[in-house]
Amino acid sequence: MELTGKQRRYLRGLGHHLEPTVYVGKEGVSEGVTRAADEVLERHELVKVRLLSEAPEGREDAARALGDALKASVAQVLGRTILLYRRRLKEPKIVLPAA
Repeated sequence: MELTGKQRRYLRGLGHHLEPTVYVGKEGVSEGVTRAADEVLERHELVKVRLLSEAPEGREDAARALGDALKASVAQVLGRTILLYRRRLKEPKIVLPAA
């Protein structure tokens, strides 16, 4: 799902107060990281991922890899932090502004 600028701005506002709950370390975007992010996305729809300094991928590559693996939209890449969004099929909590 491609997000509009307005939708990204809205999600950035919601994600501002979130603490990172998933960390990408020296193993990079591994199956374990993907599984952890998938679980958080299923519960909360919005997840903040932190790239540690020893992560082998660059921030844009890691964001793209996570977005593709999780079928999630990248709402923001700021520094070494990635904000991912994936709408829940059952009972979504986040209602995005109209496109």
